[in-house]
Amino acid sequence: MTRPLKIALAVLGLAVALLAVLVLLEMRAPALPAVPADTPAAPSAQVARGAYLAQAGNCMACHTARGGQPYAGGHGVATPFGTVFASNLTPDPATGLGHWSAEAFRRALHEGRSRDGHLLYPAFPYDHTTRLSDADTDALYAFLRSLPPVAQATPPHTLRFPYSTQAALAVWRLLFFDAGRFEPDPQRSAAWNQGAYVATVAHCAACHTTRNAWGGPATVWGGNRMPDGRWWAPSLRDPREAGVQHWSEDQIVALLQGGQTADASVLGPMAEVVFHGTQYLHSDDLSALAGFLRTLPTDSRPAPPFEPADPAQRALGERLYGQQCAACHGDAGQGAAGAYPALAGNRVVQMDSPVNTLQAILSGGFAPATARHPQPYGMPPFRTLLGDAEVAAVASFIRQSWGNQAAAVAPLDVQRVR
Repeated sequence: MTRPLKIALAVLGLAVALLAVLVLLEMRAPALPAVPADTPAAPSAQVARGAYLAQAGNCMACHTARGGQPYAGGHGVATPFGTVFASNLTPDPATGLGHWSAEAFRRALHEGRSRDGHLLYPAFPYDHTTRLSDADTDALYAFLRSLPPVAQATPPHTLRFPYSTQAALAVWRLLFFDAGRFEPDPQRSAAWNQGAYVATVAHCAACHTTRNAWGGPATVWGGNRMPDGRWWAPSLRDPREAGVQHWSEDQIVALLQGGQTADASVLGPMAEVVFHGTQYLHSDDLSALAGFLRTLPTDSRPAPPFEPADPAQRALGERLYGQQCAACHGDAGQGAAGAYPALAGNRVVQMDSPVNTLQAILSGGFAPATARHPQPYGMPPFRTLLGDAEVAAVASFIRQSWGNQAAAVAPLDVQRVR
């Protein structure tokens, strides 16, 4: 063995040993004591602040199983690595947070560790909640402690090996997680910093950040497919997708508070965010959040080269559109103001990814019911009415009509979404 090879192997061995030590240190943490049974109730103002924060963060959406009790957990969060089940946040002693102290809860949100010291999976967005203030973390704790206890055990996660191990999670954290509190930017206004903090509370970037193969953040606000693969969270940096840099503050507020504007409406997971969360934000927080979103850096990717759809596919799509869609969306894709969105010039229709367009056709389009729009119009699902080739034809037709110029859709694309 040559001397350079020996040196290289020695360096590699030291690096592996150092990584092993770092992983072991990351995995080790003491369990925290249980909260005393006679802990007094929190002040009502603190509980109210916690309730507001939980609503702003839409915590109930993940921590409530379909048809289950609020915050009692059991909802499965699908990820590319398997399914993570959200935990019970009610104060039940056996299955929830009944034995958790404020210190243990603070450690979970700020450090991503459970009360017994084990590492938590980042499906729980502690890479965002780490930036909450201690006062707001304690307010969330006070609110959750005020809930009625529900005895409901959390199902075991079904993650594939090695993602199911604490060692793999420790490596992920060493690569991608930095604990720390929100630091106001002294170069920005108080309103901008308020908006940036509201975005942290709502962990907007958890969905709208491009992820790498290991689930780590690549481009913040750059857009990404949702963990279950069913929807695309569009880029908030790209005006071709969902960037609002050219919108007025009033337009953004209208979308986040009411779920729709004259030019846009929210569907899918974002409709849930508006329905459960952002419509209830205080007016100053909404305005601050809108102002912050308008200042996100613009990073517009060039549109891919345009290739017209196959003439036979386009003809099929045009015929089906006339039969199924034109009555609401118009012969020229112009829509109907206040009721049905225009498809001509629609950003969702023209995004590089056709996922959201296909989901709207397959599963229907339902804007959230809000105080601004208590009875929004909806679109029925065509999942059982149209086959994959027909859905692809309709999607291709609307993506390439009335000035729209987006790639055609193949039946295989529909099958993957279906």
